Formats: sequence, C-alpha cells, structure tokens
Amino acid sequence: MISGSFYALVAGFLGAAASLSAKLSLGADYLRDMCESGLSSWTEAHGGIRACDWLHVPLRLLCGGLLFTCNAVMWTFFSKALRHCSSSARATVTTTASNFISSAVLGRVIFGETHAALWWVGISLTLCGLLVLHGSSPQALPQEEDKKDK
Repeated sequence: MISGSFYALVAGFLGAAASLSAKLSLGADYLRDMCESGLSSWTEAHGGIRACDWLHVPLRLLCGGLLFTCNAVMWTFFSKALRHCSSSARATVTTTASNFISSAVLGRVIFGETHAALWWVGISLTLCGLLVLHGSSPQALPQEEDKKDK
C-alpha cells in the first residue's frame, strides 16, 4: 500500500507543475522564445517560414489545459495524503516542502532562475520541521477516568 507521504510528495510536485503551466500559458512570451530558439534552424532552411508566430497560441492553450489538469490531480493526491497520513499537519507540511523544492528545480531547469540564500535558509527550516514532524509519533488522547454515574 502506498503511504500518505508519497501522495503528499506527488501532490506538491503537481502543484509546482500547475504553477509552471500557468507561467507558460500566461507569461510574457516564454513559449514564443522557446519555439524560436528550438526551430531557428528549421525556419531558416524552409524559406524563412515563421511557424512560431502562430505555434505559440496552441501551445499556450495546451499549457492552460495542463494547468487545470495538474490542479485537479493535485487535489486528488492531496486528499489521499490526508486520508493516509497520521495527521493533517504531516500531509500539509510534506506537500508544501515538495512544492517548494519542485518549484525551485523546475524554475532552474525551465527558466534559469536562481534563489537567494535567504530562500534556501527558509526551505531548510521547513525541511527540518518536516523531519521533526515525521520523526514524532502520534500521541493517544487521554481517557476520561472519572465518569459520572448515570
């Protein structure tokens, strides 16, 4: 059986993928620039046809659909994480940490973004809190010993 932590990790990654899709579909000509850099040799070889002038529109629509799909699947996985984790805090913190790390990796790979040292300190503290949360065992609720007679 799959653990709740795995569902939470996947939910965090899907949240980052949804954010990436939103940035690509609504952002400032990222797709057009990627298309032009990827198809530059093809457009020069075929008489200067500028496929990127129209190709970025269906790519933006595709990324918009991917945004809604990733969000729907992310909420499904987060719900499963809440069901299978011992506490809702564990599922929430794991999803958040996974989302931050996935966003950093995707931002670096796709857009070449870098983060300041303070950002890394913050994510490190989040991960330390996650380790503490995962290392603790759930406490049983105290039983009422003094019950009143009927």
